Amino acid sequence: MAYRSPVYDVERVPFEKIEPNSYNPNAVAPPEMRLLYDSIKEDGYTMPIVCYYDKKRDVYIIVDGFHRYRVMRDYPDIYRREEGMLPVTVIDKPLDQRMASTIRHNRARGSHDVELMSNIVRELHEIGRSDAWISRHLGMEPDEILRLKQITGLTELFRDKEFGRAWVPEEADE
Repeated sequence: MAYRSPVYDVERVPFEKIEPNSYNPNAVAPPEMRLLYDSIKEDGYTMPIVCYYDKKRDVYIIVDGFHRYRVMRDYPDIYRREEGMLPVTVIDKPLDQRMASTIRHNRARGSHDVELMSNIVRELHEIGRSDAWISRHLGMEPDEILRLKQITGLTELFRDKEFGRAWVPEEADE
């Protein structure tokens, strides 16, 4: 069977069954949030929220689209108009792949909160993902990963790195 993109299977999901993920580093300034509200008010939801369906808990966890979700949460007029339903596409991936998907979606659109990005790099490292994996799946250059690791201040992020000997100055002739 040929591959079928999730967007061809958009579902109407009750707002109350959708919850944010715990790792999204994307931040939207108030003027852009207002613009997103205006866009949804004028054009409706034109893009679905991307979620992972947690069968055990019967909830949809946001992978991409938190701010579209927030518009419904924060604006009762949108909630009423949409009858408390959000358009959702579902991807079925493990947590590390969902984190990578979130970053790819966000990076394709804009900027990230540096502290939250460094936390994601730390979490991915803690579950065993290498710098090469992070680079390949999150679209980061090695120096960007290094800077984000430095922000966390956690030495275990550097445990697999080989360091050279420190430079020792020679005694100056007097």
